[in-house]
Amino acid sequence: MNSIVTASAIKGNSSPGERQKDDIVRLIDVRRRFGRTAALDGITFSARRGEIVGIIGRSGAGKSTLIRCLNGLERADSGEIHIEGRNITGLAERDLQPLRRRIGMIFQHFNLLSAKTVEENVALPLKIEGVAKAERLKRAHELLDLVGLSDKAKAYPAELSGGQKQRVGIARALAARPALLLSDEATSALDPETTRSILALLRDINRKLGLTILLITHEMEVVRGIADRVAVIDAGRIVEEGPVWSVFANPQTPITASLLSGIRPQLPEHIAARLSQTGGTEAILSVDLAGPDAQGAVFSDLSAALPHSFRLVHGGIDHIQNQPVARFFIAVPARDAALAGRVQQFLEARSARVEVLGYDTDHA
Repeated sequence: MNSIVTASAIKGNSSPGERQKDDIVRLIDVRRRFGRTAALDGITFSARRGEIVGIIGRSGAGKSTLIRCLNGLERADSGEIHIEGRNITGLAERDLQPLRRRIGMIFQHFNLLSAKTVEENVALPLKIEGVAKAERLKRAHELLDLVGLSDKAKAYPAELSGGQKQRVGIARALAARPALLLSDEATSALDPETTRSILALLRDINRKLGLTILLITHEMEVVRGIADRVAVIDAGRIVEEGPVWSVFANPQTPITASLLSGIRPQLPEHIAARLSQTGGTEAILSVDLAGPDAQGAVFSDLSAALPHSFRLVHGGIDHIQNQPVARFFIAVPARDAALAGRVQQFLEARSARVEVLGYDTDHA
């Protein structure tokens, strides 16, 4: 039985006060400026126990500053940052140290010490804590077994592949039994196959340990592959958040739509290039569907209700978090000025999100 407390379960079965108690991370109106630049401009956000949350945004959006404020390497100018219910804002360095041990960190470029063996790298946080050698090596071997590298304990980083180095980094991050794992672009330096294996490992660790994971990334495939929930950060603000399938199916802001353009079906370029806002032989509509409606007979129903009213141009159905998510592009004859409106009304009555993108000026 899965012991992870998911976001949907918490929302459905507990009060706001109970959910707040279950927050591993909670930020309230957090602000951080560098000169005149607002790196964080009123961030309010939380992550619950056992949840995997992706935080996405363009370069310079504030992701790195956010993660540095969470692990105490940057100090927020104002607002509150709670880790396991304790406000770390304003704590003295000596008081931050024990809280930092509750936060594990994995990095894009691994940050392993080349002169130390794999087991020594994994055990290093425990050595810094003053844990006895026998105990820390025992813990290191347990973690190397967890990440599938029990045979590499005596190897050095130079002898490992990129994926193996990242597995060592993950084991090291878990050494002190953290409640929160921060992943800062941890798969950006890896090839797609290795990335998938690392994501599968993180999901397995999440399930086994009930660990909360925050993924800071610009890779939408990473969020899609592992996260329960996603938050979009832009210009230091959270502009959109929700379950991954919902946000990916129906982005509410232009920045989110832009970030997702690489993994959502897009109108083929040769058609998009000839669209006009007036004239043309066909109106081109985008149709977004999610949940049961995405797998329904919506287009066959449309064809029956309005014969010869459209043709399918492009699109498809995906599955995210076990939810069907569909995006299609259809062409509607423009000879009947009211037809596109009737098609749009029919689809929207079946929970579709429909947008008229323009008119194809070159369809024969």
